[in-house]
Order: sequence, then structure tokens, then C-alpha cells
Amino acid sequence: MRKALVLLVMVVGISLLLWSGWHNLRERKLAMQQAQESHAMLIPDKGSSSSGPAIEGPTLTGKAAPAFVLTTLDGKKVSLSDYKGRPVLVNFWATWCAPCKLEMPWFEEFRKQYSAQGFEILGITDDADAGKDVISKAVQKTGVTYPILLTDGKIDKAYGATDYLPMSFYVDRNGVVVEETAGLGTKDEIEANIKKTIASASQAGSAGGQ
Repeated sequence: MRKALVLLVMVVGISLLLWSGWHNLRERKLAMQQAQESHAMLIPDKGSSSSGPAIEGPTLTGKAAPAFVLTTLDGKKVSLSDYKGRPVLVNFWATWCAPCKLEMPWFEEFRKQYSAQGFEILGITDDADAGKDVISKAVQKTGVTYPILLTDGKIDKAYGATDYLPMSFYVDRNGVVVEETAGLGTKDEIEANIKKTIASASQAGSAGGQ
């Protein structure tokens, strides 16, 4: 009886040690994930009175979007000029950026909704050190099918997208940036910017045909 009691105490003790180790490991993983996600800084609207970090330096709104030729996950070369004559959303994101992955399914939805107007989305991953497998898995989880391009380390600086993620640039059919946003906006705000870009493209096309 005494041996059985001692054995039971040992089993319980070992179980507690194993549970404690697993719990501590889980807590460390959660802490690391939260630390990574905290790197994504959300920027308030330019007209907002709320406090927060602001985008420093000149913006690209009203200017020609910087040209680029980048590679997709499957090795295909994609140039911004390939989409000349079409409204395009250029979005900078990263696998560790939780707000980025939250808005990506919205992008996919709007891409399908406005495809008849020629609207396209180009997602540029900011994960310079991440492998293609890691990026591919993140893309699959978000369910997006639009082109995902790998950064070349220069495109981020050209667009000024090195400090804040996510960042989006709405480019009209003439290659001009109509709107740019930093941080996670609402779904309605994203759609409004897409409509604005499409409308700008249509107006530019009408003016050019006169």
C-alpha cells in the first residue's frame, strides 16, 4: 500500500513538472508573438486629432508611383508597368504583421468585386529574411490569390514603406498615386479608396479621349 502511494505521488509530481514546463513554453511563445505583432504600428488618418506617430518626409500622393520589377513566389517577374492603364493597389505587408493579415482577405474580396473595372492588387512582402515557405504558408492562411512579390530591399525605401506596416498606395491608370495609407484602416475606408482610385482612372481616361 505504501509503495503504491509513493508511486502515485511520483506520478503526480512528474505530471505537474511536465505541465509546468509546457505552460511556461506556451507563455514564452505567446510573449514572442505579441512582441512581433507590436512591431506593426497603426497610423491615424491625417485628419484625425488622435495622438500617434506620423509619416515623416514627403508623401507620394499626386506623384508617379516608383517603378519596380519584382519576383513572385513562383519566380515570375512582375513589373508595375505591366498594369499600366489599370487601377492598382500596391500593399506592403509582412508575415509577422497581424494587422496586415487582417486586411488581406478584404483586399481579396474587393479585388473580385471590382475586377470588371480592371482593378488589381500587388502585395509586396517586407520579409527580407523569411523563406519562401514561411511566406507561402502565411499567404495560404489569408486566402488571397493576387500576386505576392518579394522585396528587393530597395522598393521599400522608394515608397517610404520602411517604418510602418501595413502601408498601401492606390495607383490610378496613369501610374499616379491617388491615395496612400499607413496602418490598418477600416474595411469601408479601404473600399472608399479603391472607388476613388477607379473613379480617378475613369476621369483620366475620359479627359484623355476628348
